[in-house]
Amino acid sequence: MNEQLSKEDMMTICYSHQKLLFHIAFGITRDYHLAQDVVQETYFKAFRKIDTVIDDAKLRSWLSSIASRTAIDFVRKEKRRNEVLETEITYQEVASHKNVEEEVSSLLLHNEITKAFGVLTANQQSVLHLKVVEGMKEKEIAETLHLNQNNVKTVLHRARKKLSMHLAEKNYA
Repeated sequence: MNEQLSKEDMMTICYSHQKLLFHIAFGITRDYHLAQDVVQETYFKAFRKIDTVIDDAKLRSWLSSIASRTAIDFVRKEKRRNEVLETEITYQEVASHKNVEEEVSSLLLHNEITKAFGVLTANQQSVLHLKVVEGMKEKEIAETLHLNQNNVKTVLHRARKKLSMHLAEKNYA
């Protein structure tokens, strides 16, 4: 990856990783437009430092790491401004439910879990998102976020425990 990248090469990289980066960003920010901004900023950062990537096989992890850290930075900035991030419910999520009762129950639980996610630290949110939503293993998460694998396990355990306790208080457990 040491050779100079053409505009087409960078566009190919961006296009092939767009969904992954958006899912990572959305999972952390829980805001559609903010996630798009995170992905765009990720591309800018990656383009500036693309010459530091030695192994093409690690490009996905490298981009994921940039996206995660950028999303965390965006969330921190938003929290400093005291803006509340809300999750948008898409038509597909609502349409996928079988009946109104299930839909309402699922929507309430989804909203409660989304709110509960706010009790977690940005680091816990990032690690839990990569584990649950992206389906990554602890080792992959550790590589992506440049953490120790035992640290990832500890963060996951504490995040799950914190969410469980919060939801239990709200009678959702």
